[in-house]
Amino acid sequence: MLIVQKYGGSSVGTLERIRACAQRCLESQRAGHDLVVVVSAMAGETNRLIDLANRLRALGRGDEVTRGKGPYVAVDGAGDPVHERELDQLVSTGENVSAALLAMAIHDLGGAAISLVGHQIGMITDRTYTNARIKELRGDRIRSEVAAGKIVVCAGFQGLDAEGNITTLGRGGSDTSAVALAAAIDADVCEIYTDVDGVYTT
Repeated sequence: MLIVQKYGGSSVGTLERIRACAQRCLESQRAGHDLVVVVSAMAGETNRLIDLANRLRALGRGDEVTRGKGPYVAVDGAGDPVHERELDQLVSTGENVSAALLAMAIHDLGGAAISLVGHQIGMITDRTYTNARIKELRGDRIRSEVAAGKIVVCAGFQGLDAEGNITTLGRGGSDTSAVALAAAIDADVCEIYTDVDGVYTT
């Protein structure tokens, strides 16, 4: 069975939790499943990076910057395409860190894994920086790595536009990445791990 597992920011929020995710991944593989994993940035990392962008723009102007969880786009950079392009370059690094660390943890536990970022998995989007839409997902690289016996760890939330610019999918983008990836590679199951109590409706 081909399984896609998605781990959110709290699941990979510490090194200990990343190691626990690695153990779960190996358990799935050793049960006979092929495994592709999608990860978010470590808890709080995207907000930290956005805060850096906001603070940089406020320097020298005497502006107050509200810290904490704010809008995805750095507050006073909204609507500025140059700023939003660079913000995508910045915030996409959070998922790259999580993916690499999880692949390392799997190796440390005796498994075989490879981490891939958006352009390596063939995630093609439009050019709506900070809120891009997926146009195509080419799963060839993922399939070949899985066929080689590796657990493939993908950085969620990010893709590439037609001109080769990094784009991000907005809040919740790693979940979107996981579902799109599962469809593209014809996975049997897509499992999204989260620490919320349940799904609420109004």
